[in-house]
Amino acid sequence: MSVTALKRSINFGYGSNLWHEQMDERCPDHKFLGIGILRDWRWILNARGYANIVPSPGEAVYGALYELSQDDEARLDIYEGVPESYEKQHLSVEYLGSQDGVATIVDGDKKIIEGSLAYVDVQRTEPHNTPQAEYIPRMNHAIADALREGVPEDYIEKYIRKVIPRS
Repeated sequence: MSVTALKRSINFGYGSNLWHEQMDERCPDHKFLGIGILRDWRWILNARGYANIVPSPGEAVYGALYELSQDDEARLDIYEGVPESYEKQHLSVEYLGSQDGVATIVDGDKKIIEGSLAYVDVQRTEPHNTPQAEYIPRMNHAIADALREGVPEDYIEKYIRKVIPRS
């Protein structure tokens, strides 16, 4: 599937944008599609204390896939601090499906979504261990939603829980 064929974009949310309620508030026209995996990237906490992804062969990042209207994307650009904090990158994400019936679980052949929009901080790429205080409760909601949608608990523990305490 190519995003360029759509008038709407597909966003890959890997940090607090895994939290459905936050996406409802930020992007009221969005549609949750399911969970995806971005291969050869790694989840980190950047120097600002927020989630980021960096290229890392052999690793992978799980995230939520949302279809966004142009207005939603423009609002999300503001929330993500484009271009000062994050830049927009279009990446190939493997669609895994959804646990709640909103989207169909995909079995067998891989379904790759080309050109998925991800917000990436290309300036602060070294891992840090101190999240912003206001980010911790948002990430705990995001973790709960991610687990409900089928993101593996071992992924959450390996990458996210080591820097995001339970609240």
